[in-house]
Amino acid sequence: MKKFLACLLSAAMVLGAVGCSASSETAETEAQTETTEAAAAESEEETTAAETEAAQTEANPEETAGEISDTVKQLYADFDKSMEEQIGPMPENFGEIKVGAVVISLTNPFWVTMKDCYIAAGEELGVPIDVQTGTTEGDTASQLDVLMTMADMDYDVIIVSPIDGTNLIPGIIKCNENGVKVINLGPGVDTEALAEAGGYLDATITVDFAEQGETVANDMMERLPEGGQVAVLAGLAGAGQSEGRTRGFTETIEANDSYELVAVQNCDWDATLAYDATKALITEYPDLKGIFCCNDVMALAAVEALSAEGVDGVLIYGVDFTDDAKAAIQEGKMTGSMSYSSARYTKAALQMAVMLNEGETFDSNVYLPLTLVNVDNVNSLEGWK
Repeated sequence: MKKFLACLLSAAMVLGAVGCSASSETAETEAQTETTEAAAAESEEETTAAETEAAQTEANPEETAGEISDTVKQLYADFDKSMEEQIGPMPENFGEIKVGAVVISLTNPFWVTMKDCYIAAGEELGVPIDVQTGTTEGDTASQLDVLMTMADMDYDVIIVSPIDGTNLIPGIIKCNENGVKVINLGPGVDTEALAEAGGYLDATITVDFAEQGETVANDMMERLPEGGQVAVLAGLAGAGQSEGRTRGFTETIEANDSYELVAVQNCDWDATLAYDATKALITEYPDLKGIFCCNDVMALAAVEALSAEGVDGVLIYGVDFTDDAKAAIQEGKMTGSMSYSSARYTKAALQMAVMLNEGETFDSNVYLPLTLVNVDNVNSLEGWK
């Protein structure tokens, strides 16, 4: 009997142990299930957030590529609104198209940036684009040769930025004859001379070059309330952007008797010529207070010349807001540079190319909003391009 009870007690202990073990395993399984479900929920939330961020990136690629200041976001919004008002919305669907672009020269950082922006805009819009150029900034013949060759190729639209007002006229006429639509971007084609030769443009997108010069003049005068002597380093004679910028600046300055315009010197967009011209200016006019240079290449050369001569206090302005100009403004070596968004500029031009190819027409020039970057606002334009 005792032996039987001992066996019975032993069996009960074994069953209790088994029961406890089973309960423990069940609890552990339930805990693991809860942990797995929580991890899955967290993973789903992270995936959703990542998908949302990716969608936002696709919708606004330039605003997620790096830090974009609130000032730049507003400038982009203003630009987009202006383009919407002038050219309308981008077509949601469009046929196959091949676009070419002829820029001035890749020896100038501005046009290097424009080429990069053309390519980026083409990738964003799904529009193939081929960017070509002449050899140097003053080589009108080589730029024309490029366009003449492209006119015989399979482009639907070609965007041209001529070195001067007339050098691309034969190429534009050849495009007209071959059914290739032509957009003039930036530096202007002499439309009267083009018409006399029997040619035409299909559209023009540009900036008000005179307004650039006027804006610089007004900013310079605000910083020189006592007046003084000022000068202009212009670009290539006959180049529309140089002529317009110079005219806008000189007319504004000459309207105020407190200022004396002592010189307008053509430096052909060349740094060496601008350097030498600046040294000559400060030698002849030691009280010179300001120099407006019609692009940043010449403005940076003027800065170098002043530094070499140990001259301080001369306000230097340029145009294009290149990376080197931005650094010079931040360091206080340059006072300012006229700018507009190259990224938005090229994108708008490609949209116009698509619209032309879809049968749309443009009866008036499209003008870009302008921005003066100076020592007061340069640090608020992070991400501007």
